[in-house]
Amino acid sequence: MELLSGAEMVVRALKDEGVQYIYGYPGGSLLHVYDALFQQEDVQHILVRHEQAATHMADAYARATGKAGVALVTSGPGATNAVTGIATAFMDSIPMVVITGQVMSHLIGEDAFQETDMLGISRPIVKHNFSVQRPEDIPAIVRKAFHIAESGRPGPVVIDLPKDMTTPTERYPYEFPKHVKMRSYSPITRGHSGQIKKATDMLLAAKRPVIYTGGGVIMGDASTELTELAKLLNFPVTNTLMGLGGYPGTDRQFIGMLGMHGSYEANMAMHHADLILAVGARFDDRVTNACDKFCPTAKIVHIDIDPASISKTIQADVPIVGPAKVVLEEMVQLVKGSKKQPDQDALHAWWQQIDEWRQRHGGRYRTDDSALMKPQQVIEMLSQVTNGNAFVTSDVGQHQMFAAQYYKFNKPNRWINSGGLGTMGFGLPAAMGVKMNFPDDDVVCVTGEGSIQMNIQELSTCNQYDLPVKILCLNNQSLGMVRQWQDMNYESRHSQSYMQSLPDFVKLVEAYGHVGMKVEKYSDLEGAMREAFALKDRLVFMDIAVDPFEHVYPMQVPRGSMRDMWLTKTERT
Repeated sequence: MELLSGAEMVVRALKDEGVQYIYGYPGGSLLHVYDALFQQEDVQHILVRHEQAATHMADAYARATGKAGVALVTSGPGATNAVTGIATAFMDSIPMVVITGQVMSHLIGEDAFQETDMLGISRPIVKHNFSVQRPEDIPAIVRKAFHIAESGRPGPVVIDLPKDMTTPTERYPYEFPKHVKMRSYSPITRGHSGQIKKATDMLLAAKRPVIYTGGGVIMGDASTELTELAKLLNFPVTNTLMGLGGYPGTDRQFIGMLGMHGSYEANMAMHHADLILAVGARFDDRVTNACDKFCPTAKIVHIDIDPASISKTIQADVPIVGPAKVVLEEMVQLVKGSKKQPDQDALHAWWQQIDEWRQRHGGRYRTDDSALMKPQQVIEMLSQVTNGNAFVTSDVGQHQMFAAQYYKFNKPNRWINSGGLGTMGFGLPAAMGVKMNFPDDDVVCVTGEGSIQMNIQELSTCNQYDLPVKILCLNNQSLGMVRQWQDMNYESRHSQSYMQSLPDFVKLVEAYGHVGMKVEKYSDLEGAMREAFALKDRLVFMDIAVDPFEHVYPMQVPRGSMRDMWLTKTERT
């Protein structure tokens, strides 16, 4: 049997797990591991400029592929810098394995240099964490970490690695487990057939149905089954922010995103539905608004891999615990084999009502005679120039909502954003993580002048590793969503929401070795954007001046029902 040091075991176990890239930043506690990385070529290390970027790159890789991404950070500040990225993945159920260096085991608890209790810090924001106690346990721990991260409801796993577990001169037998046995962890692999039959009967009897789907459809690889079921039944489909692309965005049955900034027709359809089929969604507060006013006439069928998510905020009439893909497959077969079909007259009337709502709003926004571009115009142009096929990452704020509303995602795993935690600084490293693994695809980061500066140092990483992403900065010279709330709720007292002393972004990105463009007129937008995407081998930063006074609408009225929305600054339902 081969004898390896603990550091070599870490690297070999990652290789045996099929890992190609790890994203990280070295430090004293991990130098043995970095030396082991240097002496092999199978696992490639990507040197970021900040540990938060490492976790976001790993996170985005996982969102785009469904496989766990890997980050490697040192102890103390290296580990704490990674916390935001771990929490981002945890909130959105993203599989990730983060290896954190730790001081020597005999120093733990002694306030040693660069010691932090990473197990304690990470416990609320991970699916599980491990502390390595014996070097010979490393292969099994790595194998278990990936199994836990990727199975059931996915999530991040932390492996805390004391330096003395990786000593080069101490060698142990290496054996990578082919199978994982964990008595206390047994994810559900199928749904209850009786509950699925009951739910299918309710679907076939519904007169005003809506299929409401979330990120669980995408991470559960269930988009094909969802589309087949919706087509069989001719039911309207709405997605959460995390679920965009789970159903084709240009299809007639898609009624848009729902929730706080959801489409008028989606929110109205949800409020008036008599049956809601919720798949891989958790009834987040950004969807439900006031829970006591949520969809008062609807029966709820809720499918989720995580039993803790069912009836957590909204009571389910028919709960189904199981993987979305498997449950929807069974539903499709039941619908195909049923003699009963939906009430076509009732369904026709329902679609007529939905189309009336569509005609009333349908994503409209005002353009005026001023020279100021609307952010909606920029996203619509992006969708047109990329034919809706790009990977789109975003930061957090108004630009994120405009991207979600106006880019038509026809494929799953193409919309990469921080939904649950709302992490500024996510967009650029996320785009890098996607581009590294999908080099032939268009990858664009939609950001704002506030968010991009959170991790703008990663432009250096893009140069080192030749990552020609495209960056669209919707520059409104303010923290847009903060300002919108201040306009609506604080009588336009713009406390600390103006971004003053902004850099010349064109000169800044040129200093990093990239291409910068400034666009101030809508008439110049299409030409500049097509030029940017034609530069296949260059990172292009487009600094686009947009109307600083534009708000994101629709917007739900706080503590109201789903039908209570502001449609413009002066128009309310």
